[in-house]
Amino acid sequence: MRFDNKAALITGGASGFGRRIAELFAREGARVAIADINEPAAREAAAAISNTAIAMRCDVSQRADVDAAVQATQDAFGGIDILINNAGMSHKRRPMLEVEEDEFDRLMAVNVKSIFLFTHAVVPLMRKKKSGVIINIGSTAGIRPRPGLTWYNASKGAVNLLSKSMAAELAPDGIRVCAVAPVMADTPLLPTFMGGDSPELRAQFKATVPLGRFATVDDVANATLFLASEEASFLTGNVLEVDGGRCV
Repeated sequence: MRFDNKAALITGGASGFGRRIAELFAREGARVAIADINEPAAREAAAAISNTAIAMRCDVSQRADVDAAVQATQDAFGGIDILINNAGMSHKRRPMLEVEEDEFDRLMAVNVKSIFLFTHAVVPLMRKKKSGVIINIGSTAGIRPRPGLTWYNASKGAVNLLSKSMAAELAPDGIRVCAVAPVMADTPLLPTFMGGDSPELRAQFKATVPLGRFATVDDVANATLFLASEEASFLTGNVLEVDGGRCV
């Protein structure tokens, strides 16, 4: 199995992309820690995934929560080999001037500051071992932005770019960093991205994807699994578009 004797910490792992990533990693032998602001859902996910999986409440924008999640993972598994920065949010699709300052601040804290905090907490541990993998979940929104999601687009553009910069800086330490950039997926956030939900809106957005569908949680989890595995050992700094051709 790909991740025998590996420990993986996955943020936002209670649902959506994160839960499926946790399931696939556990299937491949990883000991999985699920960090999510919804603690009951995180514990339910961990119990369903594996008898070795653990879960903890974590607001990824708060240093104390991040440090506690990292410490709990270390205590349970003896270290962290893989970090998946998956937790994220969006503002509802609408004109940029209608997004309030507190909503912008929360968006940037969850989507960008969280990676800053987890990097500070986890990279020193990986440096000691001269190995580790960090996968950040970015978005095609940071590559081909669409109107109505300007501030979300900016946050994911930051995730995509910081993944490249982290990769360049951490390569001498034996730490690989990549990003996965999904197109819109049929997850609970879909109505937020579309500004509503209807067959007409779904058809409109699917029409922008050459392969004619939204991404699935399996599409994103499989890409993440590959990038975190030894099969991708010579890949770092890559932003893998999981987008059905949207960014072509």
